[in-house]
Amino acid sequence: MRTAGNSLRRSHATLPAVLPLVLVALALTACGSAASSGTSGASASTTPSSPSASSTALQTGADGPVTNYADATNWLTTPTSTDKPVDVFYVYPTAYQKADASAPDIAAVTDAGMRTGAQAAYARQATAFADVADIYAPYYRQADATYALTLPQAEHVQVIEGAPLIDVTAAFTYYLEHYNQGRPFILVAHSQGSDVTTHLLATYLKDNPQVLARMVAAYLPGYSVTPDYLAANPQLTFGSSATDTGVLLSWNTEAPTTGGPNPVLLPGALVINPITWTRTETHAAASQSLGSWLPDKTGTFAKVAHYADAQVDTAKGVLVTTTPSVETWSPGGPNAFPKGVFHSFDIPFYYFDVQANAKQRVTAYLDTH
Repeated sequence: MRTAGNSLRRSHATLPAVLPLVLVALALTACGSAASSGTSGASASTTPSSPSASSTALQTGADGPVTNYADATNWLTTPTSTDKPVDVFYVYPTAYQKADASAPDIAAVTDAGMRTGAQAAYARQATAFADVADIYAPYYRQADATYALTLPQAEHVQVIEGAPLIDVTAAFTYYLEHYNQGRPFILVAHSQGSDVTTHLLATYLKDNPQVLARMVAAYLPGYSVTPDYLAANPQLTFGSSATDTGVLLSWNTEAPTTGGPNPVLLPGALVINPITWTRTETHAAASQSLGSWLPDKTGTFAKVAHYADAQVDTAKGVLVTTTPSVETWSPGGPNAFPKGVFHSFDIPFYYFDVQANAKQRVTAYLDTH
């Protein structure tokens, strides 16, 4: 289904140089992309059918009313047919960047740049799950990354629990009421999307254990899951193998040295290795990886075999990779993460490993339910 490009075995030196424009597109905001990328077979956005009126009451807060998910245009994608036994509910990373200081800190759900960035993120992340699940992805009001990530943690939490969580909760509720029909589901997110989804797990899903029981897994790279979070949410467990189900999975990818602190890294962050799906510090060579999903010099994404290695650093709470080129994929600069923080590539570096693992977990879930 997915188009594979030239497979490269070992060195990043032979990978085609990526044009500066491509890197700017991928790191246009601190947490996501605001430019389109290639797609891996599945369309980055399908036209949703017009659903019936939502039973979710609309609310008005400081950032305006909750988004109406009975409006089909407020969905990035819904499937044209439901032929899979499992769904994915996808929450995209930051795709909104303030145009200037006077722009709002929270994007309108109709913001054109955010929607373009959300489609690009979908293409390089969520499509990994297209072979195993029907994918549902709402547009949602989200915070400008520079604004959100420079706030003290308590204020940051307040921002995420405002418009972003309100919208994602409304979308998830609408999805359950009108689309899901009792099927198991996978939560997939990245960066601000993962941040919001951890709050969804600690609120709506905590209050609805019968729904949580249908969760195959939650893939939440690009933000931190901590022991303190799990202690406050004993209904949740962090993953420790390739086939455990109902678990959270997270990692933040870095080079061995970076040019500064990773702004999405919280103290004690838990890490799983997306090649071996273990939490030990055993190194996984690039030869063990099933492949990455990376842009070439034109910005077109293709499969690159055996590209990224992976090793958990438990003390720092990150996933370390030594084989990708820092100068190519994380050179740092304005509106970007520190040099050597491979934030935008948390999923693309391990795209085909994630794809295979989703199939493993779905099989394990269906075999036991």
